This record gives sequence, C-alpha cells and structure tokens, in this order.
Amino acid sequence: MTSKILIIYTGGTIGMAPSDAGYKPQSHFADLVKTSLNSTAYKTLAPFDMIELDTLIDSANIQLHHWTDLAKLISDHYDDYAGFVILHGTDTMAYTASALSFMLNGLDKPVILTGSQIPLIQPRSDATNNLLNAVAFAREPRIHEVCVLFDNQLLRGNRATKVHTSALRAFDSPSCKPIGHAGIDIEYRANTALPAKPKDFIIPTLTPSVSQLVLYPGISNAVIDAALLDPTVKGVVMSSFGAGNPPDSNEHLIASLATASARGVIIVNITLCHAGEVIQGAYATGETLNALGIIAGADMTAEAAFTKLTVLLSSGMSQEAIRSQLTQSICGELSNA
Repeated sequence: MTSKILIIYTGGTIGMAPSDAGYKPQSHFADLVKTSLNSTAYKTLAPFDMIELDTLIDSANIQLHHWTDLAKLISDHYDDYAGFVILHGTDTMAYTASALSFMLNGLDKPVILTGSQIPLIQPRSDATNNLLNAVAFAREPRIHEVCVLFDNQLLRGNRATKVHTSALRAFDSPSCKPIGHAGIDIEYRANTALPAKPKDFIIPTLTPSVSQLVLYPGISNAVIDAALLDPTVKGVVMSSFGAGNPPDSNEHLIASLATASARGVIIVNITLCHAGEVIQGAYATGETLNALGIIAGADMTAEAAFTKLTVLLSSGMSQEAIRSQLTQSICGELSNA
C-alpha cells in the first residue's frame, strides 16, 4: 500500500510574495518548499507529488467551478495516493472544505486543507508547521473525510469556519470538537471518525442558484427581494437571530418568504450566533417559519449550509430528495441528524 501523498497547490498566502500591488500568489511552489524547508523537514514530506494549478488563486476569488475542478482532480488521482493535501488561501478555505466534503462523499482516505497566515518565505511563518502536519494527517489511514488543519488543530472540514483575520489560530469549529491534534505526537481522535460508507462521489457542474439572506434590524425590502424573489434563485440560506428567529412583525419579509417557498425555492434557516443550533418553534417567531416549510439548519455553519444546498441543487435530485438530505447529516455537517 502506497504512502505517497498528492499535494495540490492552489495559491493563497502560503505561497505569496510581495509585489508592487501587494502580496500575490507565486508559481513554482515545489521549488520554494525545497529551498525553504531544512533537509530533515523536507524529507518528512516524502514520498509526495505536487500539482500546481495553471492559474493560481487568491482565495477571495474562488468560484464554484474551482470546487468542481478540485473534486475532479482528486477523483482522477484517487487510487494513486494514500491521501491528499490542498494548499489554499484562508479566506474561503472553509467553503472549499465544505464543498469538497459533499462532492467526495464516501471517502476512505484523508483530504486535508491547509495554508498559512504568513507566507512561507517570511520569517516566523506558520506555513512549515501547517504543511508538515497536514501531510502527517494525510497519511493517517483512519481518516476518511475532508479536514482543515491549522495551528496544530485538525477540524472536520464542513464544521470549520474562519474566526480571525490575522491570528495563527485562524479557524475554529464551534459546534464540533477538533478531531485531531499535532503536538509531540500526531493524534487522531478515532472516536470522532465518521461511519464508513460506500464511495459515492457527486461532482456536478455547480450552478450559482443559491443566495444568502442575512437578517438585521431594519432590513430593507430591496435586500429581502434581491435574496428571495430573483427568478434565478433556487435556494436561500437565511441567517436569523438566536435559535432561528426572524422578525415576524416584518410583513414584507414573511410575505416574501411565503412567495419564494410557494414557487419552490428551498430555504434553509441557520443562526447568526457563533455556536448553538436553530430550533424552529422554540419561540413563536420561529414557528412562523415551520408553517412556511422553511428547513431548520440546526448547527450547520454558513459555509456548510451554502455549499450543501449548492451541491444538492446542482445534482439533479428532486425537491423532495433535496429537502430530505438537508435534514440529514451526509458527512458530519450536523450534530444530531
């Protein structure tokens, strides 16, 4: 059985260098790794291959087709490697990790995303530690899911979210404890492992049919209508207050939710809170959403809810099947489903 890892370099801070326009992703990352790491550290990466995307991405520019491309790249090379490491910018890493988790359903080997807050070429960079730890976890045969490795923490990819713009501990998993830790030893918490299931990769061409509606006091009718009533919108992730409560005194919001739901738009309700879950009906304001057929997103992150709905809507499933899947945990994205 091979122990070779495939490292996929997409861009991001980890490989950036200064330019006249600020930091930009640089090509030939494999050479940079070889010259930046000491010989002992470099040897721990082996055996590995590296693929560098033809067009490197600042992750703020990530598009839906990039997720499809990455999923296909892993699928095409799946049988050749023990695991995969994706080097990615931090801004949208949690989105990419979540999207890949839903497209690469039924993994039996690790896919680990990592990056850095400080470029590899800079003093005090966190890149070396993150890269070495990601590769170590990518060789852990008990891991069969998509993860984010950052600052010694291994997080379930579809439970991770970026929580700090500049701290080295940039990611957290508010409703799911870390599933591994890199200290003196590389520790995988096997009791957190997802149940094994058959490989069932779903890699559709993703279509931009999901909008996000973030509620706030005094939200305007125009903002509501743009998210809910655009005819190209097939799904909406609504972020509401507390345990899933909308302002039910806002007649325009409730009417627009009803109109969108009646024309078949699938609406998932998540909380604006950092942790906890949506319990529609705990308050009368939330019960209004139950009556409209809006799905309680429980403790899904915004990234997981958006990417799950996007993948499902792009997969050709029936509305009934999609609604059912949204209330079930496909790959660990929900705590109690």
